[in-house]
Amino acid sequence: MALTDDQIERYSRQILLPTVGGKGQEKLLAAKVLIAGAGGLGSPIAAYLAGAGVGTLGIVDSDAVELNNLHRQIIFSTDDIGRKKAEVAAERLSRVNPDIKIKPYVMRLTSENVMEMIRDYDIIVDGTDNFPTRYLMNDACVLAKKPLIHGAFFRFEGQAMVIKPREGPCYRCLFSEPPPPGSVPSCQEAGVLGALSGVIGLIQATETLKLILGIGEPLVGKLIIFNALEMNFRRVKVPRDPNCPVCGDHPTVTKLIDYEWFCGLKKSDYVE
Repeated sequence: MALTDDQIERYSRQILLPTVGGKGQEKLLAAKVLIAGAGGLGSPIAAYLAGAGVGTLGIVDSDAVELNNLHRQIIFSTDDIGRKKAEVAAERLSRVNPDIKIKPYVMRLTSENVMEMIRDYDIIVDGTDNFPTRYLMNDACVLAKKPLIHGAFFRFEGQAMVIKPREGPCYRCLFSEPPPPGSVPSCQEAGVLGALSGVIGLIQATETLKLILGIGEPLVGKLIIFNALEMNFRRVKVPRDPNCPVCGDHPTVTKLIDYEWFCGLKKSDYVE
């Protein structure tokens, strides 16, 4: 598809990049990306992918905006408190870029609906904040052969990695099992530096754009670890585990399981 004059102007700073150009911008406009979670990670991810002109953005989140979200979830305002995050995000980002489609899904991802949710999207970005959904997203994307951009943060540290089935390790190669229930406090219990979520979210957004454009070296088999207090990044190689239960040579997980049970939780123990 040919770019319109308005599109050429809107994306001009990106189009000027020799590795992007008009053809690259057309790839972005044709891309479909699903963002799981519209919180601390999902907010900057969605904002920058919308600004870059990713043609279809799906945003999944079942929560409503709360006052304690606002120090890090940058697409919401005080007036949005009590409204559903996915719907507010769609409204806000449509005003930023009316050139793209934004699809809000006010729902919680489960083993019953996740395969249908990811089916029509090219890339999945994990902006979730709990272990059951994180393992669910990993397993679903490996089974569906969909690229997954992982990100997580805690207090003053964050991490990111690209999971590309058949080309590198998955999340379970790195963490085969979740930590025991109660051993890792949630952000509500331990706190988090708001700006940290922006750093990790923007790494995830950047990796998503690189995959769409087919440029650079994606974080496949590499885990980026960021320490905000020391202001340093470490890049750790993550090998594919041939014994991984999901992506290994002889996988034992061939369909989605009960992830609350796997993480030692009851469904009432967490919210997304």
